[in-house]
Amino acid sequence: MEMTTALACFAALSQETRLETLKLLVRAGDDGLPAGEIARQLDIGSTLLSAHLSKLSNAGLVTSRRDGRSIIYRADYGTLRELLQFLMADCCSGSPAIVGDLDLTALTQGAS
Repeated sequence: MEMTTALACFAALSQETRLETLKLLVRAGDDGLPAGEIARQLDIGSTLLSAHLSKLSNAGLVTSRRDGRSIIYRADYGTLRELLQFLMADCCSGSPAIVGDLDLTALTQGAS
């Protein structure tokens, strides 16, 4: 992951409602949630939620798909994994006890 991409992710997550939205979508799993359900669970208006989802989407942290009249949002696990790898790339010489099963090979082979 490039530094600019990581910074965009961190900027998107630096606001409480966006962080709660992403956590909710992570818990929802691959099925995701319709925007209306996200708004209901977080007790926020649809216009405000739309702005937050747009910021998360622009950072690559969520994806969306249309299902009839609803838009279903889900966490982008690939981007989340890359962000975790970015954070852990220089950690403790890759010690499995700390890094776990994160694949750091791409990072240690010169990818950014």
